[in-house]
Formats: sequence, C-alpha cells, structure tokens
Amino acid sequence: MTAESTNSGTSLYKTDARTKRRNASEARFRIYGMAAVGFGVLALIVLLTSVLGTGLGAFRQTFLTMPVALDAATLDKKGNRDPAEMAKVTTIGYQKILEKALIAELTEQKLIPEGMSAKDVGGLISKEAPAQLRNKVLANPELVGQTITFRALANGRIDGYFKGRVTMESAALDSNVSPAQLELADKMRAANLLGLSFNWGFIFDPDASELRPEAAGLGVAILGSLYMMIIVLVLSLPLGVAASIYLEEFAPTNRWTDLIEVNIANLAAVPSIVFGILGLAVFINFANMPQSSPLVGGLVLTLMTLPTIIIATRAALKAVPPSIKDAALGVGASKTQTVFHHVLPLAMPGILTGTIIGLAQALGETAPLLLIGMVAFVRDYPGAPPEGFLDPASALPVQVYNFTQRADPAFIERASGAIIVLLVFLLTMNILAIILRRRFERRW
Repeated sequence: MTAESTNSGTSLYKTDARTKRRNASEARFRIYGMAAVGFGVLALIVLLTSVLGTGLGAFRQTFLTMPVALDAATLDKKGNRDPAEMAKVTTIGYQKILEKALIAELTEQKLIPEGMSAKDVGGLISKEAPAQLRNKVLANPELVGQTITFRALANGRIDGYFKGRVTMESAALDSNVSPAQLELADKMRAANLLGLSFNWGFIFDPDASELRPEAAGLGVAILGSLYMMIIVLVLSLPLGVAASIYLEEFAPTNRWTDLIEVNIANLAAVPSIVFGILGLAVFINFANMPQSSPLVGGLVLTLMTLPTIIIATRAALKAVPPSIKDAALGVGASKTQTVFHHVLPLAMPGILTGTIIGLAQALGETAPLLLIGMVAFVRDYPGAPPEGFLDPASALPVQVYNFTQRADPAFIERASGAIIVLLVFLLTMNILAIILRRRFERRW
C-alpha cells in the first residue's frame, strides 16, 4: 500500500490540488459569512446611532422656573373657591398671569433687553403652560391668592435653540422667534431661570397640536398599545394553543387538515395591511364597532398574530419526545391526560416564547391600525377597562407616523424618541422570551 501511494504520487502528509481548492473554498465561505455578519452589525449601529442621536433629545426639555402670583381678583372674582366658577377663566387669563410673572422676575434681575415688548417676553413661554397652570389651580383652588413656584414649558423654538436645531441665523428668518429672544434665553439660563431637565411629560402626557411640539407626549399611545396587547393576549393565546393542540394531537390526517395547515402557513405571510382591510370591513362597517378603539385594534392584531402563535405552538408540541407520550399511554393515561399533563407542560417554554414574539410583532404594526382610524388625533386618555377598550386611543407605531407628518422639526425629534420607547418595549419582550425559554427549557 505504501508502494502504491508512492507510485501514484499521493501522500497523507502532502496536500494535493483538490484539497487546496476545497480548503480555499471553505476559507472564502468563512470570510463571506463574517462579512455578512459585519455588514448587519454595521447597519444596526448606523440605525441606532441615527435614532438615538435624533431621539434622545425628546427625553430632555427646556423649562422656565419662576414665582407666579395667583391673583384672586383675576382667577376667582367671587372668592368662593368654587372650581366650577373658576373654570370660566380661560387659558388667556392664565397666560397673562404667566407673562406678568416672567416680566416681573426678569425686571427684578435686570435681564430684559431694552426695547423688548411684553409680547416677545411672553413668547418664551409655551402655549401649553397656561393650560397646565389652569389645571393645577382648578385641582387645588386654595392656591389662589398665593405666590407659587411654577415650572413652565419653554417655547419649542427656545428648546430647539438649546438642542442645536435653531440658530441665530435661522431665528432671523423665523416668525416664531427672534435673535433677541434667543439672547434673552441665554441670559436666563445663566441666571438659572431656564434650563434643560428630564422630560417625564414625553412619556406620560398626551399628544399636542402642531403649534405645541414641546408638549407632545406618548401617554395616550402607550396606554392604547397596552390595551390592545391585553386584548391580543387574552384572545390569541387560548385560541392559538387550542387550535394547535387539536391539529397536532387529535385531528385526523386528511385533505381538510392539510388544507387548514396550508392556509395557516399562508396567513402568516399575508401583508398586515390586508388584516386592516378585513378589520375595517367586518368590525367597523359590518359590526359597527367604534373607530380608533383599542378593541377593534386588538381584534385585528389578534387575527394577524394567531398564525404565528399556532405555528410556534405546533413546533413546540412536536419537539416533545414521542417516548414521553408512549410512556404515559403505557401506564394507562388517556390521550387527553397525556396531552395536558405531560406534553403541554413540557412544550410551554416554546409556546410562551412564540406568544411573546407574536405580541412583539403585533406591537410594532402600523398599517392595519391606520385603516381602522387609529391615526386620528386623540387628546383624552381612554378610560379604565372594560369601558376604556371602546374609547378612542392611539398606538406607539401610529404615534410615530403622526409625528413624522407634522411640519415642525421638533416633531422629528419626538418621532425618534417614540421609536426609542417602542424599541425598549420590543427589546424587553424579546429578553423576556429568552429568559422564559432558558428557565423552563428541558434538555433531552
């Protein structure tokens, strides 16, 4: 044999041309794989850098802090401290009080530039601030007659100036702000009357009009998304698991079950906007359910999520070793007892993982919600369940869409900030899926 190897010119210790080509091919494939992974990581870094660079500013907002004298003669002429009577004072009256307080504070500290009008000074305050002060006074009428320290939102242009969106040059061409106001804002910041701080209102406050980008928040959208996820979870999990158990463990193998399985696989690949059209036709036009309600949104997302949960659940049931089923049947357990006492508990990690992934997918859907009217501007919070499921609401991905449709550059920052919040929710749900899978996973 050694002679034959020598005569043929081959040796185990010498790499021939064919082996060299094979090794070179494997090296190229390894390089291609590393390049693909590197490209994906690079794309992710670029995406996150863009979103974080634009959106983190939404979590910080410019506020004015000043003493405000709540004049009883203006806010409560009868002196009864009756909120119903005090509610007759509109935000215009509170706006005058805020302007007066700001002018008094700036005059005391000698910060007002010569020749600046009271209107320009008051323009530093957001148009949302009078409404916030009014709500605070109506909630506690005993504040009337006192001087309180009030933290008011600054105008969106002033906020943009401290975040780099607005410059002296752009202010000279802007009808909503002037370079003199920006100079005054710099002086106020130096005097600790104005500054950036964390903006809890972006997370908890409702949306605002196009004239008040600094007051726009995600409160209604977060609550609407939560309500929809509750509906999706309550409906899709039991229906999906029950359908999967029947198809996998009890259904006979025939043309009808084959047809059902093919359709389930097809439904998982149907574009989400098709489910929106279905929801519009069935739930709104036929069943007359209210538009923009979390109930309709939850039903549409349930239809979209069911195929994903069914496919994941069936895969988890198939992963349970047949020997466990045979052992249970061998000791006298019925088919139902075998499924519910042995197979289902062992498949539960995979079922929970598939369910959470399906919910995460539903949380990020926009197209079907647009078709059922959730794109409408909603200012009021939905009520508590179950009545709140029928109230108008928004959703996080729809709120992102709404922000991007508005002209003020501050809403682009708001949109990126909403994307960050949405990504945090999605990341949390995926981490939870990984933890549950590793916590309850069985090794065979």
